[in-house]
Amino acid sequence: MTTGTQKTALVTGATGGIGGAVAAALLRQGWHVRALTRRTMADRPASDHAGIEWIQGDAMNPADMKRAAEGVDILFHGANPPGYRNWRGLAIPMLQNAITAAKASGARLIYPGSVYPYGPDAWPVVDERAPQHPTTRKGRIRVEMEAMLAAEAKQGLRYLTVRAGDYFGPHAPSSWVSMIMLQGGKALRSIQTPERQGVRRAWAYLPDVAETIARLAQRERDLPAAETLHFGGHRLQDRQMAEAVARAEGHGLPVRAFPWALVYVAAPFNTTMRELLEMRYLWREEITLDNTRLRGILGEEPHTPLDQAVTATLAGLRAAKGG
Repeated sequence: MTTGTQKTALVTGATGGIGGAVAAALLRQGWHVRALTRRTMADRPASDHAGIEWIQGDAMNPADMKRAAEGVDILFHGANPPGYRNWRGLAIPMLQNAITAAKASGARLIYPGSVYPYGPDAWPVVDERAPQHPTTRKGRIRVEMEAMLAAEAKQGLRYLTVRAGDYFGPHAPSSWVSMIMLQGGKALRSIQTPERQGVRRAWAYLPDVAETIARLAQRERDLPAAETLHFGGHRLQDRQMAEAVARAEGHGLPVRAFPWALVYVAAPFNTTMRELLEMRYLWREEITLDNTRLRGILGEEPHTPLDQAVTATLAGLRAAKGG
């Protein structure tokens, strides 16, 4: 554990969306941040998150994880398998390695959760005590991962799970907003929106989620050894997100229904399309998160106005594409 005044965090997945946002938020809060990366220093852009101590290694390698976590106060586990491929074969071992490393160093493990573990008996407004009866394969994997944390807590692990809705943000290229509504930062001619009319759902702006996690990390010693909290984010109904994208573009673009039929056609030949179909229920059912307990701890939940958040997301995607 850190003995000086500056605390140290290890972040996995710092080159991705949630990991990068959390690393930046911790730096703003005065933390010393280490990041585990498979990239060589020659491959990593010099401007990537100035101030981070980069450690070359692989989250799939337990020795690399343990070495990187030596002496840290928290370990934020933001590494995710890309493109939903081999989710169970990669996500479970990476989490186990993070657990082992956190226990060895005495750090609190912080894990970003989702709404995947919940089924119809928990909807529409989900709090931390809701039953977990998912109807999808990825939901069952998420339940298994959270059960791993709970089991290890009985063996001395301290952990914090922060569950949030659908991510979006300037550095979240794989989110629905980025891929579907913003089409990866391309010039838009129309906006596709996939939800069923009338459905309200939770959207999580990554910088707000990251700021929440950084504030919780500041007071993690005051939290129970095993804690789970819900981030409320933007609770949007119908086409509110698509309309915000239209305002950000400023061209009066038409909003159209997402062509799910094409996904069904492509699914037999494309892993990502199959995964999208499995999670289609998220767009057909009303699912939001109750953040009462989180607000009770922090006083308020960090919240960027929707139009500001969408504008920043669009600008970030286009800057990444060089446009």
